[in-house]
Amino acid sequence: MPPQWLLWAQRLQALSQSGIAFSHDVYDLERYGEITRIAAEMMAQASGLPDSEPLAEAFAREIGYATPKVDIRAGVFRDERILLVQERADEGRWSLPGGWADVGDSPAEVAVREVREESGYEVVTVKLAAVLDRNKHGHTLLPFHVYKVFFLCDLVGGERTANHEIEAADWFAEDALPPLSIGRVTDAQIQMMFRYRREPDLPTRFD
Repeated sequence: MPPQWLLWAQRLQALSQSGIAFSHDVYDLERYGEITRIAAEMMAQASGLPDSEPLAEAFAREIGYATPKVDIRAGVFRDERILLVQERADEGRWSLPGGWADVGDSPAEVAVREVREESGYEVVTVKLAAVLDRNKHGHTLLPFHVYKVFFLCDLVGGERTANHEIEAADWFAEDALPPLSIGRVTDAQIQMMFRYRREPDLPTRFD
């Protein structure tokens, strides 16, 4: 579990965002804005950031009723090896292909597109493996609450390519994984996808 201060600060930010979305009283709006700044200050101080202003600005850009963000990840296999992509933005560490869900796309469509864009391979989704609360699975800390959605996919074509976000894409055995981007995927989640590869009839996992 993440530290309690992060859960409190995430909750304060969500309450203030939703309050701003629905309040019409100028004094209430000021109070909610102050709660937003307090949440940013809590996160900055507890995490050792020198300045809370970037967090406060990020929170201010969030509008409407606050809901968790959705991160989609795809488990793709070839010859019992899993496809991982190397993130340029994370010191060359590796992750399952994926990213934030986009408005207008279904979760399965996001998984297929992210694999294509990040690796060059074409896949089809065959099973919703898991829907997990990011806060409960040992990831590095984020200011926002996130749900992680994992799909098991079948490889159907394409060839390896790289893009401006991805340094490389490659296939890895279960016992020979590279350094992982823990903000995006954990070793336990990779092992989970191998279990679904071996036993695709396992029920979908959820928190």
